[in-house]
Order: sequence, then structure tokens, then C-alpha cells
Amino acid sequence: METKMTLEEHQIRKGKSYKLLLLFGMISILMIFAGLTSAFVVSTSRPDWMNSFEMPSAFIFSTLVMITSSVTFYLAYKSVKSDNRSQATLFLWLTLLLGISFVYFQFKGFQQAVESGYYFTGSESNVTTSFLYIVVIVHLAHLIGGFISLLAVIYNHYKQKYNASQTLGIELSAMYWHFMDFIWVYLFLFFYFFK
Repeated sequence: METKMTLEEHQIRKGKSYKLLLLFGMISILMIFAGLTSAFVVSTSRPDWMNSFEMPSAFIFSTLVMITSSVTFYLAYKSVKSDNRSQATLFLWLTLLLGISFVYFQFKGFQQAVESGYYFTGSESNVTTSFLYIVVIVHLAHLIGGFISLLAVIYNHYKQKYNASQTLGIELSAMYWHFMDFIWVYLFLFFYFFK
């Protein structure tokens, strides 16, 4: 005898499918950064490798900003779960503002590096700083997906599509945002301590 799936069961199954797809995507992204950091490690044996490179201070600020944005995104999710719309709105906009600040500090870090005489491209560049540049740009490219997702969540929040029982969109977006936060913290610590 065939049993029909309830709407709630369908939503649960759909949510699990979306989370699984997102997980596969995040694993793929993780493999990209694992490959880049492995290439970095292998390249340290090159004769033109620079061992004295100092991380720009703006990257420290960007790391703190990114961690804070993960906290605000989590608080936005908790606010939606408790049906506190005004608080969710505040935390979503704060997350977006912090995300934009993160990007600002990333480019400020590039500027500080160049001012210190470390060039990323051209005849005055070296493989060490070029690696840093590539890894940061690849991370920023993946973070664009996080911004698009966050903007979609903000839009849907204003359309009142989220409530205590319907949080799938914000859950998926937050998962990706936290993942990109984790990736950046890993990269920052890697570059800071591995020389």
C-alpha cells in the first residue's frame, strides 16, 4: 500500500537534499584550498622563496571582522528561530556590513603589502607574495557566493518567508558563510605561522 508524504516530511527531505548538495560543494572548495596550501608548502623549497614576509596588519583585522560576522549570522538565525523579526533584521544587516568590511580589509592588506615593498605581480613580485595574492583572491571569489546568498536571505526575510518553523534558506546561507569564515581563519593561520 502506498503512503503519501506529508508536506512537513517533504520539506524535511528537501532540506536534507539541499544540505547534502551544499556539503558536497563545500568539500570541493576545501579541496581547492588544500591544493593551494599544499603547493605553497612544496614551493618553500624554491631558491627564490622569501622567508621573511610579514602578514599585513589589515589581514588580522579582516580575520576578526569575519569571525564577528559569523557570530552575527548565527544570532540572525537564532532570532528567526524565536520569531524575533526586528532582531533578525538587525543581525542580517550587521552580517552584510561586516562582510563588506572584511573585503575592504583584504584590499587594505594588499595595499599595506605593496607599501612594504611586497608586490604580487610584475617583475618586482616573488612567488611567496604571489601565492598570498592568489589564495586571497580565490577566497574572495568564493565569498561572492556567500554575499549573493546573504542578499537572497535578506530579501526573503523582508518577504516574510522565514519563521520559527521555516528556516531552510537562512540555515543553508549561514552554513556556507560559517564555512567561508573557517576557510579564511585556516588560511590566515597557515600564512601567519607557516613560513
